[in-house]
Amino acid sequence: MPLYTSKSVLLGLTALFSAAAMSVSADEITTFTKAGTAIGGTDPVAYFTAGKPVAGKDEFTAEYDEVTWKFSSAENRDKFVADPAKYAPQYGGFCAFGAAMGFKVPVVPEAWSIVDGKLYLNNSLKVQERFEQDIPGHIKNATLNWEIIKDKKPEDLKEPIIRN
Repeated sequence: MPLYTSKSVLLGLTALFSAAAMSVSADEITTFTKAGTAIGGTDPVAYFTAGKPVAGKDEFTAEYDEVTWKFSSAENRDKFVADPAKYAPQYGGFCAFGAAMGFKVPVVPEAWSIVDGKLYLNNSLKVQERFEQDIPGHIKNATLNWEIIKDKKPEDLKEPIIRN
């Protein structure tokens, strides 16, 4: 059975997004937030400059896509403000593998990759492994699906989008 039709993956993703989506605000529709900040307060620029996730600080913030982003330094904040599209994670910071399946799923900072200069986040290290089994295919499907799911609340996405 192909990876993208695995019932266990789909059931797991459904459970994850359902549990996490109970208290979604308007700002969280297109950008994943946790604890009131985009990508849970992780500095998106640090993935590019430090090569790892780094927690942002309250004193270094910026507004983008109607949510607050945190940064580990003023320098990283300024880089982001100058070119947010370069540093912001794809699919609003929601799980790239989840988006490939047609869902909006929360992410963890340590499950990430940079592909062709773009940041992709995932729900867990196990999901990251599955994403890495077919990066081009998952990015293609997630990009196509994002146009469909971008403006929908996570809890409204109940059925996977299966692509061949």
